[in-house]
Amino acid sequence: MRSFIMACRAAAAAAIAVSLTACGSGTATPPAAQTEQSVAHSAGYRHTPPRPPAPRVFITDADRAAAAAAGWTAVAGTAPFGTNGAGTPLLLTDGTILIGDNTSNYYKLTPNAFGNYAKGTWSQVASLPSGYGPLYFASAVRADGTVLVEGGEYNFFSQTETNLGALYDPVANTWTPVTPPNNWTQIGDAQSAVLNDGTFMLGNCCKYTQALSAPGGTSWTSAGSGKADANSEEGWTLLPNAQVLTADVLNAPNSELYNPATKTWTSAGKIPVKLTQSDEIGPQILRPDGTVFVAGANGHTAIYNSKTSAWAAGPNFPIVNGAQVDIADGPATLLTNGRVLMVTSPGVYQSPSYYYIFTGTGFTAVPGPPNAPNDSSYNVRLLLLPTGQVLETDGSNDVEIYTPGVKPSTNIAPVISSVPSTLTHGTTYSISGQRFNGFSQANAYGDDAQMATNYPLVQITMTASKHVYYARTHGHSFMGVASQATVSTNFDVPASIETGAATLVVIANGIKSAPTSVTID
Repeated sequence: MRSFIMACRAAAAAAIAVSLTACGSGTATPPAAQTEQSVAHSAGYRHTPPRPPAPRVFITDADRAAAAAAGWTAVAGTAPFGTNGAGTPLLLTDGTILIGDNTSNYYKLTPNAFGNYAKGTWSQVASLPSGYGPLYFASAVRADGTVLVEGGEYNFFSQTETNLGALYDPVANTWTPVTPPNNWTQIGDAQSAVLNDGTFMLGNCCKYTQALSAPGGTSWTSAGSGKADANSEEGWTLLPNAQVLTADVLNAPNSELYNPATKTWTSAGKIPVKLTQSDEIGPQILRPDGTVFVAGANGHTAIYNSKTSAWAAGPNFPIVNGAQVDIADGPATLLTNGRVLMVTSPGVYQSPSYYYIFTGTGFTAVPGPPNAPNDSSYNVRLLLLPTGQVLETDGSNDVEIYTPGVKPSTNIAPVISSVPSTLTHGTTYSISGQRFNGFSQANAYGDDAQMATNYPLVQITMTASKHVYYARTHGHSFMGVASQATVSTNFDVPASIETGAATLVVIANGIKSAPTSVTID
């Protein structure tokens, strides 16, 4: 989330006898011998504010009522985040939502007995290891159901570019420290992605390098030769062909592709419009039609066609009250009808925020949550829920849920091909089918705050009581997107589940499969 002011790049590069084409629009590969310090030493830092903008509008009950009428609902009960505010939300494979308070404290939101998140309950879970309380960091839910949190631009709201990390085991309810990649003194506000085979790929906030952690592991290997510029501020989008797309920021308007088979980067072509401002950029979202919508930090947008490998200019964001809105760091999420909900604001780090839906050809304005007048895009997070709703956090103690009121695209829904018809509570089973990973990572941000949900959830609804249970999934055989291949995962039938007739569905990207009848004994 930090912006680099690059005026001194060329001079610094010359001082270390390295030609950094990131200073312009070239795509030359940095020499393999280039030191890790070169990029960081060649840039002055400008950091994203550690707190939301100062409130400029007092939110009234009438404002809250208007937001509710437009589809926004505050999560019931008193949120536990206090003055630290609600941070990045992550969807665990048991259907609960894990949210930190931008320091070391973590909490879960558990939906009520009928699967309603807005009427859910908060509970505190284990805190991060001592000394680690990150803000603006890399994160992912892995194929085994564990959570990796890496780096942080701030640590306990103190600017540091920390190289700390931790692994959360939701079954044991424990965080374990993770050693950083070899010789990485910084991770900071890093980008990350889980690749098709479950490998976790992490970028160094300020350097050219990436590191890989194998499924289920916490050790690292180096990757990513051929990168044309430092990772700083770039977002990563997993494509249907298993490659990872990024729109360069320091080397704009270049774009690049990472090939997991060769562990190398190559050019993905020149983007036809400028997308950066103050060395920031917005989120990248893969849509079911195979295109990637990239939001610019300056009012422009671009669209990458993953089928033809071609870029095109997208529509510009609107001008509101005489100011151009953009997403200079900020969230977007894929709705279940294939459209994209996003948060814009004027300039860089300014309020208010304006919510739009990208239709594929243009933008439709939608009302924001109550605190939208006080928010800037950078302090908002959006997470697609299993219900097809969108959970919003903004660094305050107010957590909101948006109900889009759209009809899910059934042609991209998961399809169950094999599951036992009789399930015993407290037992683990295997389930298989197609489209279990959805068509997209679904949620994105400029660089950090990855909240991908391209993994299967298993939901069981009792026929008599209509009570909803999530059976924790783990051991996913695939972590890619937009695949028609057969995928399997394991699910744990809750020990507390009722017995009797029920229906079971698989959910990916907020879209449910057709129900399968099962009996719980």
